[in-house]
Amino acid sequence: MLKNLKLTLAVAALAGGVLAAQVPDARQIAQERASAELDAPRLALELGLTPGMTVGDVGSGFGAMTVVLGRWIGSGHVFATDITEHALRETRAYVKREGLTNVTVIEGAVDATNLPAACCDALFLRNVYHHVTAIQAFNKSLLASLKPGGRLAIIDAPPDKGSPLPAGVPANRGGHGVPSAVVIEELVAVGFTHVKTADHWPEGKDPSFLVLVRKP
Repeated sequence: MLKNLKLTLAVAALAGGVLAAQVPDARQIAQERASAELDAPRLALELGLTPGMTVGDVGSGFGAMTVVLGRWIGSGHVFATDITEHALRETRAYVKREGLTNVTVIEGAVDATNLPAACCDALFLRNVYHHVTAIQAFNKSLLASLKPGGRLAIIDAPPDKGSPLPAGVPANRGGHGVPSAVVIEELVAVGFTHVKTADHWPEGKDPSFLVLVRKP
């Protein structure tokens, strides 16, 4: 029973970073949208995105970045994935309210993105990676979801000293978070090429970092 409980908690925690149990209120939606509007152009620059490309928001949460990129990408396409029905429902509703027809919402899994093979020019995870439990399988799935030469950005933060590990994740995280060096090591191990690490991303949002890797 305890094992099942831990697995349930790990699955719930993975989706889009921190997901509230209740429907997000108007203030929360507005805050997330404002943050996404600010961060999307910076993220697109790091990923080498241009309008017309296809990008995957893995762990889309309530869908703010998905919607902003859906507008920005124009004739391109956005895939949004999450592993909780609540997050998927909120993202689908958000996309519908915005009248976007270039967004596809897909239910992901603990060990896979469930995206079509080689579908994306770029992928990104924001505050999601430190909750991943099936590290190697999930990272192989990220690699498979990218086109050759495609880029992956992991945006996360190092662990707070003394903070508890999320359920089911490896002890090398060192707490609630993940060191950028661990992210790089695990992604390179499945075939990615490390491109760069930004220790403070975006500027002024310490202690978040961005690890950028590329599929050969």
